[in-house]
Amino acid sequence: MKAKSNKKLGLTSKIFIALICGMILGIVMHYFVPKGHIKDDIIIDGIFYLLGQMFIRAMQMLVVPLVFFSIADGCRNMGDTKTLGKVGIRIVLFYLLTTALAIIIALSLASIINPGKGMNMKLGSNEFNMDAGEKTSMKDTLLNMIPTNPIEALAKGDMLQIIIFAVIVGLLIAGMEDRMETLGNIITEMNELMMSMTMAVMKLAPIGVFFLIARTFSNLGYDVILSMLSYMISVILGLAFQLLIVYMLLLTIFVRVNPFAFLKKYFPVMTFAFSTASSNATVPLNIQTLEDIGVDKKISSFTIPLGATINMDGTAIMQGVAVVFIANAYGIDLTLNDYLTVILTATIASVGTAGIPSVGLVTLSMVLSSVGLPVEGIAMIMGIDRILDMARTAINTTGDASGTIIVANSVNAFNKEKFNKRV
Repeated sequence: MKAKSNKKLGLTSKIFIALICGMILGIVMHYFVPKGHIKDDIIIDGIFYLLGQMFIRAMQMLVVPLVFFSIADGCRNMGDTKTLGKVGIRIVLFYLLTTALAIIIALSLASIINPGKGMNMKLGSNEFNMDAGEKTSMKDTLLNMIPTNPIEALAKGDMLQIIIFAVIVGLLIAGMEDRMETLGNIITEMNELMMSMTMAVMKLAPIGVFFLIARTFSNLGYDVILSMLSYMISVILGLAFQLLIVYMLLLTIFVRVNPFAFLKKYFPVMTFAFSTASSNATVPLNIQTLEDIGVDKKISSFTIPLGATINMDGTAIMQGVAVVFIANAYGIDLTLNDYLTVILTATIASVGTAGIPSVGLVTLSMVLSSVGLPVEGIAMIMGIDRILDMARTAINTTGDASGTIIVANSVNAFNKEKFNKRV
């Protein structure tokens, strides 16, 4: 008789199992367990919330030092500032262009499907308060990129300012390597420490994912989802189009690789991003997976943390659909100028947005205000945002990875043979 192989489940398998088990438990809790103090306060908003948020907080704890040291180390190890300049310009252009394209796709699909049509909502009919009346001008957005106090930026977690400061530190260390070898080594060692610490926390991912998903489905069930079906279909179709058409077409044209092979290799990262709904939490797994399929880590350690901050294609799709949905719900007609304003505002809003769960709802308020739509309309989509937030985070991270592969290939930092060997 053949000896049975004692094969252990990998982290991805454990996360997926936890995801399914959490969904089942959540649905059972929603439909078969009667409401009461024990169910609502002790189990759902007590145990489920506490253990799920403990995992999210553990990941958030690592985000600021991880982003700072990974980008600083990436810039330092890039060595040639011309290479960094090429990579930086190309990846930023890729991120901004795909974000703008994502919004156009979303507005186009939503205009065809017309989610929210006939709801006949009245202004003031929803009680919802959010300080969204403040518009951030282009001038202020550009000024806010430069930290007046880097320590304060690190303390507040202002990701865009942290990235700018980290790039400057990394470049200066690279330019003075002969005098700053010790400091350069400290940066590298701190980056390795943060990566190791993050991977250690990720071992708790199945537990965190289980309780996060269980709480989501315990609160939602099916009823709320069904009532918002047209909105959800519009967002999901937009996300699918961005993933299967835009990204895969770009990979095929610019890198000449099999896009389906990429999806197969990258699926574990998408699963993790979907589970945590956090682009920042997915950064280390994203970098490691790209290295495994042939991307030079010097490139990915710069482009992936940057993408987690400024590349929010999935969020842009949600915002584009939400604008049309809320306009239809309140019976407000949008003009061509309104659509152009949404495209510009949502693209700007994606820059510097923290890669944490449901942050898109906050930036959505800015987009709605830019075209005079009632911010209170956000209340209608808050109930199902968690589900869509998980889906759009998976698209956000895939966009980061696609752009990284394309840019890495353009500077000869992508090993196509290594990619093909793992098909």
